[in-house]
Amino acid sequence: MARRGQRQSGATRPAPQRRRPARDADGLLPVLARAVREVESAVERSDVRPSVRTKFQVVALLVREERSRVNADHTSSDAYRAEQLRRLDGIATILAKSAARETTLLGLLAEDAVISEAAASLKREMLIAAGQEPPREEPVSRPTTPADTTVRRVVPQTVVQRQLANPFLAPDFSSAPARPPRPGRLAGWELITPLLRSFEHAAASASKALPEPTTLRTAEGLELMPHQARLIASAAAGHRTFLLADEPGLGKTAQALLAARAVGAYPLLVVVPNVVKTNWAREAGLWTPKRNATVIHGDGETVDGFADIVIVNYEVLDRHVGWLGDLGFRGMVVDEAHFIKNKKSQRSRNVLQLSERIRTRAGRPLLMALTGTPLINDIEDFTAIWEFLGWIDETGPRAELMESLEETDLTPADPGFSAAARARVIDMGIVRRRKVDVAADIPARRIADLPVELDGAIGRSIRDAERELADRLVARYETALATRTSGSTVDGIDHDLVRRVAGWERSDRDSAKTGENVFSLVRRIGRAKAGLAADYAAQLAHSVGKVVFFARHIEVLDAAEELFTERGIRFSSIRGDQSRTTRQKNIDAFVNDPDVSIAVCSLLTAGVGLNLQVASNVVLAELSWTNAEQTQAIDRVHRIGQAEPVTAWRIIAAQTIDTKIADLIDAKAGLAATALDGSDDEVAASADFQLEALVALLTNALSE
Repeated sequence: MARRGQRQSGATRPAPQRRRPARDADGLLPVLARAVREVESAVERSDVRPSVRTKFQVVALLVREERSRVNADHTSSDAYRAEQLRRLDGIATILAKSAARETTLLGLLAEDAVISEAAASLKREMLIAAGQEPPREEPVSRPTTPADTTVRRVVPQTVVQRQLANPFLAPDFSSAPARPPRPGRLAGWELITPLLRSFEHAAASASKALPEPTTLRTAEGLELMPHQARLIASAAAGHRTFLLADEPGLGKTAQALLAARAVGAYPLLVVVPNVVKTNWAREAGLWTPKRNATVIHGDGETVDGFADIVIVNYEVLDRHVGWLGDLGFRGMVVDEAHFIKNKKSQRSRNVLQLSERIRTRAGRPLLMALTGTPLINDIEDFTAIWEFLGWIDETGPRAELMESLEETDLTPADPGFSAAARARVIDMGIVRRRKVDVAADIPARRIADLPVELDGAIGRSIRDAERELADRLVARYETALATRTSGSTVDGIDHDLVRRVAGWERSDRDSAKTGENVFSLVRRIGRAKAGLAADYAAQLAHSVGKVVFFARHIEVLDAAEELFTERGIRFSSIRGDQSRTTRQKNIDAFVNDPDVSIAVCSLLTAGVGLNLQVASNVVLAELSWTNAEQTQAIDRVHRIGQAEPVTAWRIIAAQTIDTKIADLIDAKAGLAATALDGSDDEVAASADFQLEALVALLTNALSE
């Protein structure tokens, strides 16, 4: 008791003035259960204050510690430990659901998340309330102020260098500032609600008329589809705000990047979900190769402060919003813009703050909101997007839209106002094309690669394991080279020996005893991608309806189904261990029930004998070992009778052996096509993908 009194005397308030929390007779779990319900309630109300974020983090820390303690407790009965773990799982599930609703909480779960003084203090109080003795010393990462208990603001060093190189970065006053709307017939009317309602019952497609393009090729000779070129032509002609709501698979990323190039909107800020930020960097290199793109990871230690295109994901935007607002951007793109639909969320406030800052400094910046979600659903969700684009503010339409509405000479009391107002809002820059509308412009079936970064400890572990495998291959190669008795020498890499070494590794059953082999490594990569792949499938389901999700391993299928369950997304599970009756029941549910959004399929057992053409989007969470296996999966959707072009989204772990396997699949697909056209190539002789992947890994290692 004396020690506890000493710790309390070191707190901000003197011990006599601080009321000690009442102890809970049942231990820590009831304390955690009450706290997590308070967090859940706050998230549901969109009232995530700093104190709620602190409580979320502390509950997560204590759940981890209590789980470790229970697992290590061999003095209690198995039944008691099972019950305690079950209750802890219940608390963890509520935490996960809360984080799914308010994704800014996810950063508090990271290994390197800062434990503020407020969090350390709350943790002590909860332990005392549970009747436990807190540790003598609570680690505190660094001193914090009350305003900085949950959000760390950082300024990367290269950004400081850019600011020093441009100390007098001036706003762009080349365009006249926006005038306040002049009083007219609509003065005094509440207009936001009528504008939103005008979209609810309209049957016509919500898409702005766009000019015909002068060319379908980029400066580098890349081919554009006509619908893409029309939007770029509109930007070049002077339009600066777009709500680009094309269906997934129609190239919104390329359109945004090329629109920015057409109007010189650099530097360009791009805010995206974490799952697609690597793909944005790759697409920038493809479509705008003369413009340097940089991706912000974590605290931005690797960011290039002088880049033309800055890509940041929603989850880390909090800590970078300060310096991003001062960098002088002339354009901003928000991908999956429905993420900001809740204006009370922190990420929405950050995006709107940056948009306002850019519009103030740049005059007429390029602002683009990208989303595949149909506008006719949940139209209130688009209030934040219209505000981001500068069409409205908290009170009503801004000057440009207001003047356009005044030109109709109508008020909300007039019968024709709804149709006229909707047309004026669409003309502000709403563009939506469906696959079926532009089917003649796009291939009937295409594979779109979506590279993802494996961050954190899991990503580091996989990269370390891959290096270990490469080092073992190099050691085998060097040993074989040194002990060769034939006396022959080869300049550079001996590719025949490389293939023999890869074959030895491929057939060596004992290699797993000394480290990773190619099978276990690929399986680990699949598990690491599972959450990202499922997250993207969930986004697709929200945007376009039914999606087929393919994976090879049971744990990946399980992880995907768990995420869909947490998000309230109905799915059908189609696996090899099901009875014929259960399997058919689940297939029928996906095909016939409009509320079943996703079919979760085993790549090995559901890749044949299925007709799932009710969907036109496929997510390949794991790569196949043969092109035929991949093709069979896609053909469950791309079948006779399919009315829409099919897109297969292939999730690839960047900077891993995953990329090599993807390249091999594509190469073998081309080789097979050549053979079918009459070539004498021996396709079967080079069909061992495991061997080819090891050859590529060893060759790259020897080339470094």
